[in-house]
Amino acid sequence: MRVLFSLLLVLGGVIEAHATEQAPPQDEVLEQTAAPTGGDFTLQSIKGPVSTRDLRGKVLMLYFGYTKCPDVCPTSLAFITQTLHELSPEELQEVVSLFISVDPKRDTVQALADYVNYFHQNFIGLTGSADEIAAVARLYGVQYNEVELPGSAFGYSVNHSSATYLIDKKGELRFVFPHLTDSSIMLEGLRYLLAEGA
Repeated sequence: MRVLFSLLLVLGGVIEAHATEQAPPQDEVLEQTAAPTGGDFTLQSIKGPVSTRDLRGKVLMLYFGYTKCPDVCPTSLAFITQTLHELSPEELQEVVSLFISVDPKRDTVQALADYVNYFHQNFIGLTGSADEIAAVARLYGVQYNEVELPGSAFGYSVNHSSATYLIDKKGELRFVFPHLTDSSIMLEGLRYLLAEGA
């Protein structure tokens, strides 16, 4: 029920924000590249630079997407939101959820902050230059590419791989959950990492 509510809330906000635009067609979920290695990075949020090195001691949930994504991102973020809702307030303090835009040309820090706020206050929206985003994407085996939309006010959509990454308190990539992984499975992995060193 919470997943459905979160998804409807986001879609309602997106539809309202773009009521005069023609929505892009359903995005294609791309395959991951070779097994991701993970690694540290620094990108920009609405509150300034965010570095994963500064987040040591927290468990990170990481997702790559973009704010004009018609269905893949809202669905994935709804599953992540459901996972976050299952955590206690104490557990939630030890978790940071990062949403990295694969559409840096359009996704400003303000647009990202507004978008992720539809889902959960735990999310931080991140962006950077095209080269910075590409470098982080390579670390996590993320593929993405622009697809032109002739006649659409959007101009283009972005097909991208869709996975949720869990990074432990030491900064090591530990779990990669493919698209549509049930929130109960992500919750189990998250609590496993939260319990380490507790």
